[in-house]
Amino acid sequence: MPALAPRKIPSYRLHKRSGQAVVTLGGRDFYLGTHGSPESRRHYDRAIAEWMIGGRALPVAPADLTIAELLARFWQHVETFYRHADGSPTSEVKNFRRALRPLRHLYDDDRAAEFTPRKLKAVRHRMIEMGWCRSSINKNVGRIVLAIRWAVAQELVAPTIHQALEAVEPLKRGRSAAKELPPVKPVPMAHVNAIRPYLSRQLRALIDLQLLTGARSGELMPMRMKDLDTTGKIWLYRPDAHKTAHLGHARTIYIGPAAQEIIRGFMEGRATDRPLFSPADAIAEHFEARHAARKTPAGYGNRPGTNRVAKRTKAPGDVYNVVSYRRAIADACAKAWPAPEHLRPGKTPEGRRETPQEFRARLTPEQRAELTAWRRDHQWHPHQLRHNAATTLRKEFGLDTARIILGHRSAAITETYAEADHSKALDVIAKVG
Repeated sequence: MPALAPRKIPSYRLHKRSGQAVVTLGGRDFYLGTHGSPESRRHYDRAIAEWMIGGRALPVAPADLTIAELLARFWQHVETFYRHADGSPTSEVKNFRRALRPLRHLYDDDRAAEFTPRKLKAVRHRMIEMGWCRSSINKNVGRIVLAIRWAVAQELVAPTIHQALEAVEPLKRGRSAAKELPPVKPVPMAHVNAIRPYLSRQLRALIDLQLLTGARSGELMPMRMKDLDTTGKIWLYRPDAHKTAHLGHARTIYIGPAAQEIIRGFMEGRATDRPLFSPADAIAEHFEARHAARKTPAGYGNRPGTNRVAKRTKAPGDVYNVVSYRRAIADACAKAWPAPEHLRPGKTPEGRRETPQEFRARLTPEQRAELTAWRRDHQWHPHQLRHNAATTLRKEFGLDTARIILGHRSAAITETYAEADHSKALDVIAKVG
């Protein structure tokens, strides 16, 4: 997505009848003094600066500001601030949209100055009722508090509002009604290998690179040749966008011989600024393979290209994203381990295949729980591959080396990724007796 186009700034104008300078902000005219005078220019600069800082809106008395009005202004900040270097929105935009929904549902019309810890706890209880897990609830409550902190900085609410909300402690494991999700574990290699026949070679390459480098999927998908330093025995890959880029941190991914061999398979004939792993290439290779396996003689049936849609609703892009990558793996898991017959989409009375919405509506609560359990036992997601790499690195080369390769600033973070290696402890205890 391209960067946002600059929006027009209200102009400094002459009010002919009075001879004064005027600027219109939020539908109101503000008179600045004699037109052309240094004082009027200074008043104009100050008015525009305060208007811009306030999210292109006029100040509202804190006593009159509602939660809906506060969030509308905060959302302008979210859409502007949470963007990658190329102008595309980060995942935090969706995270904030989800976090703020329960708040708006309960307190949209309430005054922001009256938002107390008790009301924040009510929002949190609403999240529990919606079935969110404890860790997700804590993160989203933190996003609500961050929105209030932003409002304090804009002088929209009193600092005491934010200070009071900070006193609300996060939910503790085993001490709340919120459900707990099991910790993320490495995926068994047998499960990784089982889905390979159902994936394109681009997706198989991304999986293998995650296992070999420990990189996040979002770091590998936009890889281009111009991002690679291939001068040494070990290649260095420095992605433009990564998790902590906005903090000014550099990220270097180390690519060894096995990973280099995978990448070489995608470098030939490719422009240096084009992503190596392209969905468009995967689709083209899929059609080529189908054509090569065609049994109908070329002079009969459809000729290549004649039965394609002239303008597709959504053409394949040039780079995968985290959602499409994860969805492709989930679909491959569903093909490798089909759900029981009664938990699969069927046909409607009219004879057509059920849509996903119709399928979910048909399932009973018991069947939904059964399908969820089935998927939990027979599906995995790309982030587990990072845990695989972290466990191997931690076990073979130690915590500090694993931290550097994984790009963590703290060894404590690496510990959460790496499965504990009990073998050494067991050996010691066996000798001690």
